[in-house]
Amino acid sequence: MKRKNDGMKRPLAAILSVVLILAAATFIPAAETSAYAEGSDQPGRSPLASVKADEGSLHIAAKSAVLMDASTGTVLYEQNAYEELPPASVTKVMTMLLALEAVERGQFSLEDRVTISERAASMGGSQMYMEPGETHTVEELFQGASICSANDACVALAELTRGTEEMFVESMNARAKELGMEHTHFVNTNGLPVDDHYSCAHDIAVMSKELLRHPKTREWFTTWQTTITVGLPGKEKEFGLTNTNKLIKTYQGANGVKTGFTQDAGYCLSASATRGNLTLVAVVLGAESSKVRFTEASRLLDYGFATYDSVRLAERGQVVGNLPVEKGSPRTVNAVTKEEVSVLIPKGQGESISSKPIWKEGLKAPVAAGDVIGELKLYREEKEIGSYPLYAEAAVERAGIPELCMRLIRTLF
Repeated sequence: MKRKNDGMKRPLAAILSVVLILAAATFIPAAETSAYAEGSDQPGRSPLASVKADEGSLHIAAKSAVLMDASTGTVLYEQNAYEELPPASVTKVMTMLLALEAVERGQFSLEDRVTISERAASMGGSQMYMEPGETHTVEELFQGASICSANDACVALAELTRGTEEMFVESMNARAKELGMEHTHFVNTNGLPVDDHYSCAHDIAVMSKELLRHPKTREWFTTWQTTITVGLPGKEKEFGLTNTNKLIKTYQGANGVKTGFTQDAGYCLSASATRGNLTLVAVVLGAESSKVRFTEASRLLDYGFATYDSVRLAERGQVVGNLPVEKGSPRTVNAVTKEEVSVLIPKGQGESISSKPIWKEGLKAPVAAGDVIGELKLYREEKEIGSYPLYAEAAVERAGIPELCMRLIRTLF
């Protein structure tokens, strides 16, 4: 009888010992979850295309021009790409980008109503002819800015986002620096002529591709005509909006972005189009006429679609895998992409592209949402050509003593 009791005590003692060890480990501060790669907020390293146009063979009839892949940021063609020039209403790309980012972080919604100020209503040039005191939804202001290039709508969006246009312009310049736009300086939200307000074809392509990351813009940019009710109560009238970007009706796959014109700037255009998985941005600055800017942008896009293709390996926010987390609650975490993962290739080489997730070893709790927990490596045949970080989709806390004990008991019995 004594031997039987001794035999029962041994496993119980073992379990108790393990529980005590787990309890002690739980209260030892764990090292912070380290990023898998330096610069974890970066979208990743994407391969450059191996074919590029000879600038002499594709001269564009404008002061400067750029063709860029919207997914990877790869420049496919450039002509005086960094020459600092007045951007006219193409400025509104940055205005819309900042306002949309405010919507994305929950500062306000597209359905919120905005009261139009004296300053916004006083803007000249292209406008919606809104009166001080009338109200519009945020989405209506975006429609005005994107479809008919309304200067008053831009100021209203700026005041909603930062309180004053001056404060908003400071944010425009700060965001430009974040995006690496080294040849850009904004003075206003709409591109009306003023000293020291400039950008370049390359920088405009950068902010255009950033704006195109917001799916809602495609809806506004591809609307050819619509109407909005403007005017104070009792004096309302229908105001027609017609898209200033004629490529929307004439170019296959056209889906943006913004036209511009002043006497100083000439005719400007940031044009985008999508065919299959490939989205391109063509920027033309300082053309002699409206017809020339659309013709030259079309030529750039034609060259890009004829020469390149894009292999999409993951969508933005796609779950790529599920990793175990040591002492985690829950015990696993999804690994997701933050950006669309695409590879730009010369046309006809899509079958040679593949990807493979590489995980961080020994992932331990706690894990914060957004921590880098791996990377998606890209290959052309057997050669690595790029990588994108993979992030924890949600936070994983350290499991408490009771939960760890129950896990241990389940494994023993």
